[in-house]
Amino acid sequence: MDSSSVTFVGGGPRAAMVLERITANYPHDAAPFTVHVVEPFEPGAGRIWRYDQSPLLKLNSMAQDITMFTDRSVQCAGPAREGPTLLEWCRAVLSGEITDHRITDPEIMAQVRELGPESFPTRQLQSFYLGWFYRLTVEHAASNVRVETHRATVTAVTDTELGHTVNLDSGETIASDAVVYTVGHTDSMGSNTQLTRERTAGARGGFYAPPAYTNDVDYSPVRAGDRVIVTGMGLAFIDLMVLLYEGRGGRFQISGQRVDGQPREGIRDGGPLTYVACGREPQLFVGSRRGVPYHSKITSVLSADPEPLRFITADTVNRLLEQHNTLNFHEHLWPLINQELGYHVYRELIVGHPERARMSWEEFAPAYRAASWGSNELQRLVRTAIPDSRYRVDLASIDRPFEDMFFEDPQQVQDALVRYIERDLTLRTHPDHSETQALFLALLLTYMEVGRLVPLEHLDDESQRLVPGWWHGFFSFVDSGPPAHRLQELLALHRAGFITFLGPDLEVTTAHQDAPEGTAAFRARSRAGGADVSANSWIEARLPAPTVVSSADPALHHVHSSGAGVEQTFETEDGATVSTGKLVVESTAQVVDRAGAVQPTVFAAGNFTSAWNVGAFARPHANSAPFRQCDELARTVLSALGLPVVPAS
Repeated sequence: MDSSSVTFVGGGPRAAMVLERITANYPHDAAPFTVHVVEPFEPGAGRIWRYDQSPLLKLNSMAQDITMFTDRSVQCAGPAREGPTLLEWCRAVLSGEITDHRITDPEIMAQVRELGPESFPTRQLQSFYLGWFYRLTVEHAASNVRVETHRATVTAVTDTELGHTVNLDSGETIASDAVVYTVGHTDSMGSNTQLTRERTAGARGGFYAPPAYTNDVDYSPVRAGDRVIVTGMGLAFIDLMVLLYEGRGGRFQISGQRVDGQPREGIRDGGPLTYVACGREPQLFVGSRRGVPYHSKITSVLSADPEPLRFITADTVNRLLEQHNTLNFHEHLWPLINQELGYHVYRELIVGHPERARMSWEEFAPAYRAASWGSNELQRLVRTAIPDSRYRVDLASIDRPFEDMFFEDPQQVQDALVRYIERDLTLRTHPDHSETQALFLALLLTYMEVGRLVPLEHLDDESQRLVPGWWHGFFSFVDSGPPAHRLQELLALHRAGFITFLGPDLEVTTAHQDAPEGTAAFRARSRAGGADVSANSWIEARLPAPTVVSSADPALHHVHSSGAGVEQTFETEDGATVSTGKLVVESTAQVVDRAGAVQPTVFAAGNFTSAWNVGAFARPHANSAPFRQCDELARTVLSALGLPVVPAS
């Protein structure tokens, strides 16, 4: 090899961000350095954000909240590089300031013209922004950094005496000193259980879809009028709903007015939404563990000036680490998280909506900070200050809104779900309920700060399983839901008779192969009562759980089969071994092999690893964790190769 080199296995948004950080952190006068990026789809966008998908699918972030640039707010060692948010990029495209956007589709240009700060962009539009960012990064790299892009898929990485050989499905090989796995969301190989479900459904003329990226599933076997059980009510379900109804030609109306085009975020202002059928609609019966959809995104703004975090701080976490060898999430961190979120919600209520409080902030705040979470003292203080219990913070009820409830019949389930969704829309779109914005922002900051301050290796085994599971799921449920108009569309489809709610704790069973003729393939029942539905079709509306062992990505699968990487496992108290499915990495993102050795020049970053998951891109001017993590990884990769980095800024 003529120069030092690194190869990215996967070239989506995370790889693009780390690449940008490498070019920013590598001195202009250093020796030549080569970066290879291997990506079968558009580099920068990758598979999930590619242009070739339904034009109806959207991001769940507003245009003003999306950036790929590590701005001056980011507290990292590398230099800042300012650049436009997605919204600013669209405006620069319209003004002619940016010409290298490659947009030829008139519909995308219409979206560019109509995009506003609070618009939720389509994924197709986002693909152009991400592709442009990647090309800009390559173009602006110093002359001593050469970036080579390979439109291919990595099939295997093998070690050599000189480094690593990266094998591509094109037959090409790349000799590289270091490898960074940034494969993003991957599919899983089908299990025997899933194969049985598929055969059972097919034998009865039905359809079964295992967890997958919704846009990549062929739903044509789902016919008009088919009864379909759907498990999952998160973002994958919202995508499914869009594709099966509006995607087939249905449309939404307000008071007889057809709703078309962009933006559609303000449709709540026109009154109840109605759905006009196209004649190709199936009947969906929908449930999940919680039994409710993710909370909608928020349009309200804070009335009170925000304050920094008070309880999840470096000093607090350091004291905990000094007192305990390992931390338990529920015992040591969850009380602090509860008190932190409560603090910010109550500040917004007392300062921004004083009519709902019976105490001034100057009186409440010091007493709240001095009390311990869960103490009688704190409970009395909150009851006195906030007399209406609807405004008190109860994270357990937020997490499981129908806990301990039992429904007598299916109609009770429908009524409860409609009330819940309507209430959620009111709380998250009405200016009188800005306390929900306070909860949203406080949880966002807390989630990122816990990930920054608490090394995973200092959590006990139970907590290391809990963090990528329940804790990440709770954060996504509260803070990473769909635009509000998607929930309005859900209610419209329910009123039109096309979607029936099944409730929480849903359990789906598959008919035995010896079942009597006429027995439906699947039966769904809620442990909370009220739902007992049979159907020949079942769609699991969620992304596959990241598992190294069963990953359909050839490179990731080879990491495990070759022993170059290992899946994270823990031993429970009863001696059983359980797996998180994640690839084990050090805090430096270096991959750990089957023998437990750290591979100094093999790295991995993303939701498929055992590290904290912080997402691929984030808000501007918010010291966002993805930028900090990518900068640290870039400097670590360069240092691992014995290459210089620019002095810490």
